[in-house]
Parts: sequence; C-alpha cells; structure tokens
Amino acid sequence: MNTVIPNRLSTLGHPQRLALFRLLMRRYPDRVPATELAQALGLKPNTLSTYVNALMQAELITQQRVGTSLRYAINIDVTRETFGYLLQDCCRGRPDICIPNSAPEGDSQMADRKYNVLFICTGNSARSIFAESILRDLAGERFAAYSAGTKPRSELNPFAVEVLRQKGHDVSVLRSKNVAEFQAPDGPKFDFVFTVCDQAANEECPSWQGQPISAHWGLPDPVKAEGSDAEKSLAFQRTYGALRNRMIGFSALPLASLDRMSLQKAVDEIGQDHDEGTLA
Repeated sequence: MNTVIPNRLSTLGHPQRLALFRLLMRRYPDRVPATELAQALGLKPNTLSTYVNALMQAELITQQRVGTSLRYAINIDVTRETFGYLLQDCCRGRPDICIPNSAPEGDSQMADRKYNVLFICTGNSARSIFAESILRDLAGERFAAYSAGTKPRSELNPFAVEVLRQKGHDVSVLRSKNVAEFQAPDGPKFDFVFTVCDQAANEECPSWQGQPISAHWGLPDPVKAEGSDAEKSLAFQRTYGALRNRMIGFSALPLASLDRMSLQKAVDEIGQDHDEGTLA
C-alpha cells in the first residue's frame, strides 16, 4: 500500500499539529501569518516552525513569503485526496458508514425559504453588529440576521452605533451577545455562520447543529484605529462600507438554485474580496 496517505494521517495524529491544521482549515482559503498562528495556538516560534515543517513535508499545507512574513494555508487538493481516501477506499464510498447522519449531502440544494445567518466576531460591538444590521435592512424578507461575540463587550462601540444611526439603521434592537446564547438546543438553526474577525475564526468553537455553510469574512478591527475622532470614525465608515458590499453580493446569490459546493465556493469568494469599502 502507498505510504503517502498513512504518513499524512500519522502527521495529523499529533494533537498540536492537528490543532494547527484545524485552525488553517477554519481560515481556508486565507494565508495566515506565522506570528498569528503562534499567538492563536500559544506556541513559541521555534515550536510552531517544527509543526508547520512537518505539515509541509506531508504536503498538507503550503508556505508563502509576503515581504518579511511567512504565511501558511491549507493545500486543499492534498487534503481532499487524503480524506477522500478514507471515504472511498476504507469506507468503500458508503456515506451511510462514514458520514455522520446529520451531514448534508454534498450536492443538495437549499430550499427557497427564509435563511438564518449568524455573524461572529470577538467583541460583538462593531463588525458583527454592522453585518447583522446591514443584512437585516438590505434583505430582511429573505434573511433573519443575528450576531454574537466569543468574548462580547458589555456595550456596543459608540463609533459603530453612530455610523449605524447615520445610515438609518435601528440601533434599539442591538446588544452585545455571547455566542453561547445561540448554541443552546432550542436556539435558532443556522443556515450560514460567518466569522468577520480573524481572532474569532482562530478560536475553536463547538460545531453547529445542522452543519450550516460557514466562511471567514475577516476585516481589520476599526476599534483599534488610532488618531483623532474623525480618523477613528473614518475607519468605522470604511468597515461598514466593506461589509455592505459583501452583504450586497451575498444577498444576490441564487441560494435555492446552487448546490452546496457551489454555494460554499461563492461565499468563500465573497470573503476574499479585500475591497475596503466606500463612504457612501
């Protein structure tokens, strides 16, 4: 038997190498800087280097130098080949054996109905609140929009609230919420879950019931903007504009006519749009 697949599986058998692989899978198709990976996983640089080298030797991840930074991403073709081997060879292609009962079929289409969408960031005080408000007002007849934070702040960011008011959104319905509020058995069943900040995407969260389509739509945190109040406000305006552009693209997707793989590709591509947005 070819030893390539067993070697890859052996590489993933190490808990911290697996944690690194899973983090990069959550961020796919992003290329993530080594410094961010080390911080997210609590690893020393030399320890991280050992783990990424092992995953690169197994061809499970790729490396790219951007200026002085090394960035890593999942090698999706090799990953598909590896897990495809488990399904097609070991399981003889029988989804009734190898695929959990709750897993949706890969070629199934979504029913034409109202969809539940959750936006997650760390603080739930700006970016995710923007996304929730924009989608609700842009296409509220088709989407029920929610937002939450992995470490929510006690109150919404005042610059974010002011931008929403200026754009005509109702801010009275907004509050900072913990993501755990939506993970209860009686919580909404989500069709889509999007992370809008890198830190939230790097964190391990329990899987969502029903296996919603997920994607990472990371944007820089406007809360960290420095300078005068006018400069800070501009950062929030640009973030709002970038998210509005993404919501326009998302709400225009023909959801009921796309199979799951095509829909996943479409939402991934929206997240790769690095337009900083407009001030309109």
